[in-house]
Amino acid sequence: MEEEKKHPEHKHHEHKECKCHEHKHEECKCHEHPEHKECKCHEHPEPPHEKRIKELEDSLLRSKAEFINYRKRLEEEQSRLLKYCNEDLIKEVLPILDNFERAIKMDDTNLDDEVSKFLSGFKMIYCNLVNILKNYGVIEIDGNNKPFDPTYHEAIMTEKRDGVQPGMVLEVLQKGYILKDKVIRPAMVKVSE
Repeated sequence: MEEEKKHPEHKHHEHKECKCHEHKHEECKCHEHPEHKECKCHEHPEPPHEKRIKELEDSLLRSKAEFINYRKRLEEEQSRLLKYCNEDLIKEVLPILDNFERAIKMDDTNLDDEVSKFLSGFKMIYCNLVNILKNYGVIEIDGNNKPFDPTYHEAIMTEKRDGVQPGMVLEVLQKGYILKDKVIRPAMVKVSE
């Protein structure tokens, strides 16, 4: 009786299973009571705070993985932007290159006339422009006598020609260009039917 007065909360524990943790006792004192012979308080392998710690650790790992993936995507995007950062400028320069080519084509076989002398300066400027573009990774698309490829060519005319199989590029009407590995302007071509 005296034991029951000291610990009135354990009065109902005449059963064989301890329920100390149901009363939110922080420390089990069942072993102090001889009537509690089958206390199972210490059999719980994982207290509630351990479960919460695991949840937080999992959440932290997920957040870390998401951040690593985000950083990787950001680095890839920055790399891609740097790789093609001159694309807009080059697209603006290409029509000027086209005009130089048209002017140079006006030259005839007589290199001593006034037109040839005038165009010799154009040829030097044109060659300098082509070399600058090459240094920045701009490559001309090779089209003549090649099979038509919609990745690199834009067909604006067709022509039936004897001895030429269909789908071949007959003539490049405007040159196309690739910047590194990206087509920035497809070649305008005439294709055989």
